[in-house]
Amino acid sequence: MSMSSQRFLAILAVPFALLFAWLAIEPFDRSDWALENVLVGVCVVALAVSARAFPLSKPSYGLVFVFLCIHEVGAHFTYAEVPYDAFLVEHFGFSLDQAMGWQRNQFDRFVHFIYGLLLAYPVRELYSRLAGVRGFWAYFLPVEMVMASSMLFELFEWGAAEVFGGDLGVAYLGTQGDVWDAHKDMLLATLGGLIAMLIVLAVNLIRRSRR
Repeated sequence: MSMSSQRFLAILAVPFALLFAWLAIEPFDRSDWALENVLVGVCVVALAVSARAFPLSKPSYGLVFVFLCIHEVGAHFTYAEVPYDAFLVEHFGFSLDQAMGWQRNQFDRFVHFIYGLLLAYPVRELYSRLAGVRGFWAYFLPVEMVMASSMLFELFEWGAAEVFGGDLGVAYLGTQGDVWDAHKDMLLATLGGLIAMLIVLAVNLIRRSRR
């Protein structure tokens, strides 16, 4: 399984590298793009270094891959300017913003939600394998970690905005004038993590009932 997981990670690395290179070409704001990719670089290095000694499962690698790909879209356009609604209108003749009554770009909210939804499972795997967590705690602690890491990221954003200031700080924060932006982002990440763990719990209960 470990060799299989390592090969799977290597396979995922190719399309991610291609997507990264493509979206690195003329991003909307080069400085914001670079700042957005600091943690991506840390994540990619950590995955590569740990792949041989501590490979994750294929589902975990797949979920991390999907999240990083979506994040790269946000990094290219800046999160407040991702033209998802223009894309829907052009290709499907449907405005999501209009249908939902949204007045702001919601891509950042979406990504915070899928942060919890997609990464709670890999976190659960780490808890189970490193700490032997079982039962209730195997479902609760991943949600708690998503909540805590989301809070730490908001603090990181705040610190980066204070250090760099100006247009770069505004672009990186992406609050779009919402004073409760950080609170809503943390809530959505937590909700995503909770939903992910409820799905995992449901799948595990169904598997046990079929034994």
